[in-house]
Amino acid sequence: MSGLTGVSAEDLAACTKLLAGGSKSFRAASFLLPRRIAAPAAALYAFCRVADDAIDMSDDPASSLVELHQRLDGAYAARPWDHVADRAFAAVVAQYGVPRALPAALLEGFAWDAQGRFYEDIAALESYAARVAATVGAMMTLLMGVRSPEAIARACDLGLAMQLTNIARDVGEDAKAGRVYLPLSWLEEEGLSAEALIADPVFTPALGRVVARLLGAAEAHYRRAWPGIALLPWDCRPGIGAARLVYAEIGREVERQGLDSVSRRAVVSGRRKAF
Repeated sequence: MSGLTGVSAEDLAACTKLLAGGSKSFRAASFLLPRRIAAPAAALYAFCRVADDAIDMSDDPASSLVELHQRLDGAYAARPWDHVADRAFAAVVAQYGVPRALPAALLEGFAWDAQGRFYEDIAALESYAARVAATVGAMMTLLMGVRSPEAIARACDLGLAMQLTNIARDVGEDAKAGRVYLPLSWLEEEGLSAEALIADPVFTPALGRVVARLLGAAEAHYRRAWPGIALLPWDCRPGIGAARLVYAEIGREVERQGLDSVSRRAVVSGRRKAF
């Protein structure tokens, strides 16, 4: 049994295909999730992926955001738009009682991306990460049938940690795309600026120190997240524990390559993920 009712096998297969073509780390960890969770998790990921692409690739992000909120309205009214991700997501929110505030906050974070926002300090950056990543952690916890505030808070910590790790890994890639997520105050303390990094994305020891601080912030969230895994159903713990370890290993790989996430992108090998 997939654990998700009201979704055709064809739609579920399409959602799984979106997951396979998206986050390799999340997909690797999903193999350890029970099927009753893996199916709704794939449906959730599909909608998040489609929503992110809709804003990120739009010539008019503001209009796209309005449209996505209309799609949310449809999903929550059990009248989803005629798209595989919308149909699957509508089934998820109905079956698992996902509060609309969670996907709405996620959409807001995607809109911040489209606006090209900069973040003055770590608190502002974590406000962004709470929207684009902690919300997903909270929704995943609901899919597992867990609604305790403590478990959801620890899931949010895990989402924050993963997002900060992604940012530390993608400094060069983001700068080449005209984006800088590193806290501006941290850059300023090292004599750096977002404008200079975008104009000339090169690694320096000063930039490495900023990346190290960000990985330290991520590690603090990983530590807080760890006790929350024990609050999940026993058959969900291996998958979420694996996700935590795989993402944390991305940070370790950044450290092993001298904190240089500009000239190269840290990758955890399939063999290492399996280990």
